[in-house]
Formats: sequence, C-alpha cells, structure tokens
Amino acid sequence: MLTALVLICSASAAADPGDCTRSNANTVVRVPAEFGNPATCFMQAQAYIAGSSIGRELEANERVRIICVPRESIIASTPGE
Repeated sequence: MLTALVLICSASAAADPGDCTRSNANTVVRVPAEFGNPATCFMQAQAYIAGSSIGRELEANERVRIICVPRESIIASTPGE
C-alpha cells in the first residue's frame, strides 16, 4: 500500500518542485489514507490538499510536490512509531 506525502517548499529552497524534499520542505502533510496504485495516490493527494486550508493558503512563492511511498517506509522513518 502507498501513502501520499505532500511537500511544500519555498521557491528559494526549491526552484523546481522536483528539488523539494522532506529535508528542505517547510510543511510535510501525510494524507490520511492508503492507496493501491501510484495514479490513485497522486490524484487523491491533489484533491486532499486542494480541499484543505493548507492548499487554499498557498503563496505564489511556494512549490508543492506529492510523493507516493510505501507505507512501511513512512513508519520506518518516523521515530516512536
């Protein structure tokens, strides 16, 4: 199963959305759902962030990147879980 992470970086940290990573993101949002394939993961993450206050309050100098990763990799990288 895949989990979506929405990364929001400032343009100064990531001129291209592809340069936005978990280590330089201002905000990292984990979408509270799991997905069976990458296309569904990406589309649902887009809808989730667009419907949230974070998505509505994005500034022009912010870059958004969605990454879909195996759920296990999120649990392994989160201390205390």
